[in-house]
Amino acid sequence: MAATQRIAAGLAVAAACASSLAGCASGPEAPGQGTHGAPRKGAPAPGSAVRLIGDGSTAYTGAQPYLPRPERLKAGEKPPQFVVFSWDGAGEDSQKLFSHFRKVAKENHAAMTYFLSGVYLLPKEKRGLYQPPQHAPGSSEIGFNDEKGIADTVKQARLAWLEGNEIGTHFNGHFCGPDGGVGQWSVEEWKSEIAQAKQFVKTWKSNTGMKDAAPLPFDYDKELVGARTPCLEGQENFVKAASRLGFRYDSSGVNNQVWPKKREDLWDLSMQLVPFPGHTFEQLAMDYNFMVNQSGTQTQGDPGKFDHWGAQMRDGLLQGFSRAYDGNRAPLIIGNHFESWNGGTYMRAVEQVVKEVCNKPEVRCVSFRQLADWLDAQDPRTLAKLRTLEVGEAPKQGWASFLSARPAPAPKGVPGAPRP
Repeated sequence: MAATQRIAAGLAVAAACASSLAGCASGPEAPGQGTHGAPRKGAPAPGSAVRLIGDGSTAYTGAQPYLPRPERLKAGEKPPQFVVFSWDGAGEDSQKLFSHFRKVAKENHAAMTYFLSGVYLLPKEKRGLYQPPQHAPGSSEIGFNDEKGIADTVKQARLAWLEGNEIGTHFNGHFCGPDGGVGQWSVEEWKSEIAQAKQFVKTWKSNTGMKDAAPLPFDYDKELVGARTPCLEGQENFVKAASRLGFRYDSSGVNNQVWPKKREDLWDLSMQLVPFPGHTFEQLAMDYNFMVNQSGTQTQGDPGKFDHWGAQMRDGLLQGFSRAYDGNRAPLIIGNHFESWNGGTYMRAVEQVVKEVCNKPEVRCVSFRQLADWLDAQDPRTLAKLRTLEVGEAPKQGWASFLSARPAPAPKGVPGAPRP
């Protein structure tokens, strides 16, 4: 069998698994289909649709499977409760957390966003290919990968995309702080970092020699529409660069639980402050921030406190969810890492939250891209009115009255527009 045929066959098998999850996971439904989850319409492209790009590291395989078609809110209609679970520096290692949370997502009608670090697809022998701004060539605060790690990460990214999840970027070397950190980078330096993050994804076959492996089933130049910066630094110049490069959203800041708005033509979908049980201050909805406020920079603190610390994160996220769900319905944005800090208590907490919230009525656990699609489909006047609601504030007169004005029809050609 020729290499291209083997690649197409491999993709077809993966696509078939994504489209018939009765045989690949538990339950008869495709991922995201069900009474409470956001429906994901469409089906995977057949293997014959594969068109390799460049060295074959990526390929065009048609529209992404299970991507829901956004609908414009009708007059008086209550907004869905969106929840986004996202992962910084997503990669598959010996912990197998990427594959685990793919399974958790499928079982709970969820789509997620995986922010892939480009250097996770660059072997350490080729580290010199990375030219980080303000640092020596081949530098990286998170290292590079080996062949097995790259193969495992590519496999998980491939399957995740075929299941309707999003592959974003967490860039490359993860430089933080005042000495050459991303917070000091110029717009042009950010453009270089973005270009390199794309390039490592688009050339992982050439850089590893795994010529016959199945490609990633998407054109990364088109699929990459959003990111989160390392340590939430450098947002101002990154957003300027990303806007010029056609990105659609950024998740690199800190927001309250209110409806999002645009910044430099990008949706600002930053993480939010949620209650921190047992404290008078609120906490960023991210595992790292809970950890720092519990055990400091010590990633393995007092084992006797692991369960308590995990419960604090779980309950804080659930309290943040409830005040939005019963209040202003602002999307809840949650960020995480594939980690084992404090005995893995935060991973267990996140999984509990997924299971608790994603199966509730009117809840849609979506990727950032899907949330941006829905926001783009709405009447700007409706979104402006939603932004007048404060944290946890439900309309006093009820949703039917609050959004009673008939929204303008969506322009032709945009998400949510009526079909011809």
